[in-house]
Amino acid sequence: MNNLKREKILIALCCIVYFTSYITRHNYAAALAEIVLDMNITKSQGSFAMTGMFITYGLGQLISGFLGDKCKPHKIIFGGLLATALCNMGITFLHSPISMTVLWCINGVAQAMLWPPLVRIMAENLSENYYRKACVYVAIASSIGSISVYLFVPICIILSGWRLSFFIPAVISITVSLVWIFTEPHYTIIYHTKQEPAKNPEDYQKKAKQQSLWSIILFSGSIPIIFAIICQGMLRDGITTWMPTFISEHFALQTSVSILTTVFLPLFSIFSISAASWLQKKCNNDITASILLFIIAFLSGLILFFFNNTSITISAFCMMLITGCMHGINMLLISRLPIHFHNYGRISTISGLLNTFTYVGSAISSYGFAVFSEQLGWGFTIGLWTIIALLGAITCIISLPRWNRFIK
Repeated sequence: MNNLKREKILIALCCIVYFTSYITRHNYAAALAEIVLDMNITKSQGSFAMTGMFITYGLGQLISGFLGDKCKPHKIIFGGLLATALCNMGITFLHSPISMTVLWCINGVAQAMLWPPLVRIMAENLSENYYRKACVYVAIASSIGSISVYLFVPICIILSGWRLSFFIPAVISITVSLVWIFTEPHYTIIYHTKQEPAKNPEDYQKKAKQQSLWSIILFSGSIPIIFAIICQGMLRDGITTWMPTFISEHFALQTSVSILTTVFLPLFSIFSISAASWLQKKCNNDITASILLFIIAFLSGLILFFFNNTSITISAFCMMLITGCMHGINMLLISRLPIHFHNYGRISTISGLLNTFTYVGSAISSYGFAVFSEQLGWGFTIGLWTIIALLGAITCIISLPRWNRFIK
């Protein structure tokens, strides 16, 4: 098999895995509005499982990132797919918010076993050109996963209730785990994607790998980037989680209909991810492209703040634009940035670390936006989204000089 065909098949396998990750993780968010009504609980009670999952997913990223650089990454992914299938299956038998929260927290750990090892596999087995393409394709696969969730969850609710929306992804995850473990080893070889410095490359790489993680983070200017990633996580998952509830409460629609409207968020994100990739090529810098996307999100937030009461079309479009920008930023800062740490032997570790802070933001937003919307109203919450987008742009601007020195 020629190398080009091998790389394409490997990318397809990675896309399938990440698609499965999304349908087994975001189905709870998609069904949340119906779960709250069916179980007669408050929005904040219903959000406990989401908040807990985001916390365990984020913390699990640190462990998974470290293990992904030390162990065989394809086996970690196989274990994660099986574990998340069992968690989804288990939810169908539970009837209390507490037990559902506990199991969904375990699902967060299972989900954390997927992304950092996947980044290492792509970085070490794909040429630089195909790695960049893979980042886009995998991000699009995640959006297709979200689209699938927001299409089949309302159908499941209508046909049989929200529990069916956990059973179907569980079956899919088991199937994909078996395909992965028996197929992936045939399409992976160690293919270094970055050229080592011409002068004493072995000595350089040895010294680079001996540096501590903290010194690498400081040298690269990643601390402000981490704060930008938190802002991105808050907006991306916060708006996605609560858009159905916002639409339902604001415009008096049934929950199944309001959930269905949310399908436009990931649909628009496919365009946004492609646009972000194009923008990165024009800027030739991931951070600069992220700044521009945060500014677009800020302007969209301002429009949403002043016109959210006037039209469902304007509200939905602005929320689509904000979350689309966040998906683009996620692709740039979470998927592409780790490749710059190849010489340090920390691709999986950095990927896990950065993704951890995405879900720090997600955990804050899933519960925090519920409380703010209940106590202070949607107007205040939308204003908060706008400020968060502005803070994301500012922190990226702060990181830019040091990051430019690092990549050069």
